[in-house]
Amino acid sequence: MEQRFKDLIKQLGHAIDESLSESETIAEVIGEIKKEGYDVLLVLEATIGFNRRSDCDAGSVGESAEAKDLGSSLTEQDQKFLRALSISLEE
Repeated sequence: MEQRFKDLIKQLGHAIDESLSESETIAEVIGEIKKEGYDVLLVLEATIGFNRRSDCDAGSVGESAEAKDLGSSLTEQDQKFLRALSISLEE
């Protein structure tokens, strides 16, 4: 794997971690749980896939049919989670 790509993947991980740790909503809920006398351990798993585009696709930024179909199969909880990460699926 190219070093530049590895660096970008690492940056993505840091960005996701930062957005979660700076979320006021998450901090408030964790605070409420702690007030109830519980310790909180939050572990999230994210699956992110990468596919190299062919040269003819390199200039195309449009959504695939798969991405459009994904929006209709997400639960309300999935959509809230993606919004908390500042991720949106355009329709």
